[in-house]
Amino acid sequence: MKQLLILSGKGGTGKTTVAGAFIKLNNAKAYADCDVDAPNLHLITRHKDMPIKKDYYGLPKAHIDTNLCMGCGLCQTNCRFGAISYNNGYFVEVNACEGCGVCGLVCPAHAVSLKEAVAGELYLYKDDSVFSTAKLKMGSGTSGKLVAEVKKQLIANAKEVCLAIIDGSPGIGCPVIASLSGVDMALIVAEPSVSGISDMERIIKTARYFGTEIAVCVNKYDTNLFNTEKIEVFCADNDIAYAGRIPYDSAAVAATNSGKSIVEMDCPSGNAIKFVYAHVIEILQKKCDL
Repeated sequence: MKQLLILSGKGGTGKTTVAGAFIKLNNAKAYADCDVDAPNLHLITRHKDMPIKKDYYGLPKAHIDTNLCMGCGLCQTNCRFGAISYNNGYFVEVNACEGCGVCGLVCPAHAVSLKEAVAGELYLYKDDSVFSTAKLKMGSGTSGKLVAEVKKQLIANAKEVCLAIIDGSPGIGCPVIASLSGVDMALIVAEPSVSGISDMERIIKTARYFGTEIAVCVNKYDTNLFNTEKIEVFCADNDIAYAGRIPYDSAAVAATNSGKSIVEMDCPSGNAIKFVYAHVIEILQKKCDL
């Protein structure tokens, strides 16, 4: 299975819009949403069956056995995260606990233990296609680990599929690094703004560290033609494949609000993205042996 990952370096560039269009154009049989903090690819993809749900366990959380607790307060004194409170007895604020285990080490009564805690939920849709996604609980950590589980779930259930399309997370942090692991190519959706160019350069540097093949396209290119040309020059100077331009289009908002991909409507952005898709597939065939 070849993996095409769509990244942006920042939020709001249209990464999921591009991913949804590619899934529709490819009639994709395997795809995933690795933006586990705020998944939204399911809003523009349709499935006949309800998803298979599975709890995701992240870092363990401390638990105080009130029957054993002698009320010395050492756990509260030594907790650097302020996760232990007192109200007729000591208890752990689960959302603040980092699972470091210091409270258990200092407890003379052995009243503190670390217990598994649900940090999110994995979803797997299996009907005409395989769609793997997840949602991290608010305040939970280990988003990179959950992304790895999303990809593992996708690969395990779509072994015979030639190409998987993956919607990544914004930024360059742990979930993006986990998304990049093992992919064949990353399409970076850039925005023609000062911050957009800076974030594009950062995600290119990150992807190159992993030896990933890279291509770039510019979304809403006509909002700043000067910066669009700067992105194209940057790609040419750095030997990065340039996949094309997508115009700003209010019809894209209407499509998303109706639960559709932009390629399901006759609109400028939908027509432009068809050329971007064709170029990306051509690059995949040449450089990634699709």
